[in-house]
Amino acid sequence: MRRRDVIVVLGGAAVAWPFAASAQQGGRVRRVAALIGPPKDSDTEANVAAFEKTLQGLGWTLGRDVAIDYRFGAAIGPARARALAKELLATMPDVVLVLGLAPLVALRNETRTVPIVFARVSNPVEQGIVASLAKPGGNVTGFSNFEPDMAGKWLQTLKDVAPAVMRVAVIANPDGAPLDNYFRAITAPATALGVEPIRAAVHDIDDVQRVIAAMSEKPGGGLIIPPDPVTLGNRAAVIAAAAKYRLPAIYPFRVYASEGGLVAYGVNTNEQFRGAASYVDRILKGEKPADLPVQAPDKFELVVNLKTAKALGLTVSPNLLLTADEVIE
Repeated sequence: MRRRDVIVVLGGAAVAWPFAASAQQGGRVRRVAALIGPPKDSDTEANVAAFEKTLQGLGWTLGRDVAIDYRFGAAIGPARARALAKELLATMPDVVLVLGLAPLVALRNETRTVPIVFARVSNPVEQGIVASLAKPGGNVTGFSNFEPDMAGKWLQTLKDVAPAVMRVAVIANPDGAPLDNYFRAITAPATALGVEPIRAAVHDIDDVQRVIAAMSEKPGGGLIIPPDPVTLGNRAAVIAAAAKYRLPAIYPFRVYASEGGLVAYGVNTNEQFRGAASYVDRILKGEKPADLPVQAPDKFELVVNLKTAKALGLTVSPNLLLTADEVIE
């Protein structure tokens, strides 16, 4: 039995992926199908490395007793997600690992029997993915990446870094992320802080850039970028647009700040993939997804980029720097 040493990206091109190894003859090779973030991307590579290293630490040998079929894509829409879900399930996997809401929904619509472990999905109960966090039921479980309290932290942190912010655009693609949930969670803290929240639905990077340009037309503008495949897959362009229009922005993952974003607050995505590997291991050893509770995030990272703050003319308070998990200078 051999796995295909190619992956399919959003446009349909095939490229080699260095992390995977060919399964060898002999013995029962367990198959994991994985649909995760954009290819040739530092965030994706770190997550894949965390997933594979954890599996190996749990006793699995890539290419000998477990084979992983990867597919990668940025900003996967519903139609593409359905196609990739069918393609992954055609590999006859023992378990599927999936990143993001749109591909998770597509996989769940295609199968109610193949075990699915998700990472970085917001509000899976409200999305109808699982019955509850404690008892997900069915064939799906995993690791969520958003708690409503985070919305207040995003806004308060942005105000701490940029006190002049009076209007914030909450930017996400409603086809691939729960924009309405993010916006509702931000509305109350925005009112308390005297900030006007603006719901900004986008579908591609051109939409994102138009929103950012429009926010710069009046003083006091700022940006909140929740977890979303469109902005994550195009984060270099998002960060560049925020810098061009001199708008302070807060992002959901460390990788944004490390690549030039002002400040990031959110889950440690490598930890989510380590957790996902532990669930894949347990399922391969006979446990059922219905019996594995969905894990809500309990650890968050605050990362501040002082170089970007200086470029925007902002002075970050010593108290905020003391609470940061990482300060990039």
